[in-house]
Amino acid sequence: MKKTIITMALAIASSTAFAQKAKSADTLQVTTTPHMHCPNCEKKIKGNIRFVQGVRKIETSVPNQTVTIVYNPKKCTYQDLVKAFEKIGYSIEKAGNKK
Repeated sequence: MKKTIITMALAIASSTAFAQKAKSADTLQVTTTPHMHCPNCEKKIKGNIRFVQGVRKIETSVPNQTVTIVYNPKKCTYQDLVKAFEKIGYSIEKAGNKK
């Protein structure tokens, strides 16, 4: 009986920790200038932006001209991402903000 209670308590504690970890991520979708036009552009972005502290996942879409970044806002900011893109020759703008 004690083993069952301990197992249940551990399961609850681990699921709570997982839920808190999942909540500590934001998603940002940006467009780049110059536009991505080939797989090498995607590779360049993914290969460099992944090193920004706090970045968890990067998805690129050449047809949609978007880069989706999942990151921990406690470890990096939008400005950190702007600087990282600038280092590889791109400027970014939040998707949907085009004028």
